[in-house]
Amino acid sequence: MTDDRSKTRRTFLRSSGAVGLAGLAAGCLGDTGSTSSSTEITMILNPAESDVDIRSQYQPLVDHIESEVDVTVSLDRASSYAATLQAIRSDRAHLADTSPSAAVAGSNVADVVGVRVAYGAAQYFSLITTMPDSGIEELSDLEGETVSMGAQLSVSGTLVPMTMLKNAGLDTGSAPDGDPVDFEAQHSDHTTAAEQLINNPDVAAATTGAFSTAANVPKEQFDEMSEDFVELSAEYENAGTADQELQLLAVSDPLPRAPIMARSNWDDPIREDVEEAILNAEDLSHDDDYEGEELWFSNVVEGSHEDYEPIQKVLDELGLEFEDIS
Repeated sequence: MTDDRSKTRRTFLRSSGAVGLAGLAAGCLGDTGSTSSSTEITMILNPAESDVDIRSQYQPLVDHIESEVDVTVSLDRASSYAATLQAIRSDRAHLADTSPSAAVAGSNVADVVGVRVAYGAAQYFSLITTMPDSGIEELSDLEGETVSMGAQLSVSGTLVPMTMLKNAGLDTGSAPDGDPVDFEAQHSDHTTAAEQLINNPDVAAATTGAFSTAANVPKEQFDEMSEDFVELSAEYENAGTADQELQLLAVSDPLPRAPIMARSNWDDPIREDVEEAILNAEDLSHDDDYEGEELWFSNVVEGSHEDYEPIQKVLDELGLEFEDIS
């Protein structure tokens, strides 16, 4: 990065983490210093979709860890990506389910245990969609429009789409920690972003992870727009199966899937056993009588911060820094 560019880099969401953590009860996070044979550890979870009971969804992973290691795993749901990282920074969690951005944002306080795999793919995609009758044919047509986006720290819901919009010639201003110039951004989560596009005529487009909206896009649109998506995406098989059709405007390059991270200063011999158990998990499905949302990933492969260098490039392009999320 040039010196001129360095001068323009901004510190992102300096205080959002503290706000997001307001909903976490410190007493629920366990004893971070215990070294007894019945160690209690806490995994902090951040739901990418608002309609998912994430504690129930993650129970197979908890059961697997507890069957392999003499620990009790306590799950806590965070209110935001920033709050997830804050729990690690403040030593109130041992493990974290979080966004790929946290592998960059938290590189000084958390280690990447592994990259999650869904249906054989350790990569995923960001989509920008619109309604078929919107009259929006390309990204530049979104000038002056309202765009429904994921959380501000979501890689596939906000950060990558911002670079896609910027590369299409739209002025993104100081977004996502400020307002874009050429369009209005509304932040929520992947599910809500898609619902706002479908149900609110004032919303012209939605930016989401492919896991949220690929089923709404006919396969032939992916065939025409992205060979990578067709070959690599776990979501391609179910493309076009949803009742509500959406029009595809853009597909991102492949992105590394979200990591599971461990607090760097978690100094307990049992940590190695817990991480090994996570990486050796082979069946994370629920029992047949489970009626909730299945865990979205099938297993976890060993990873490191280097796997998330593409995310660092996105942050550089947007001029964002994460050191002061605290």
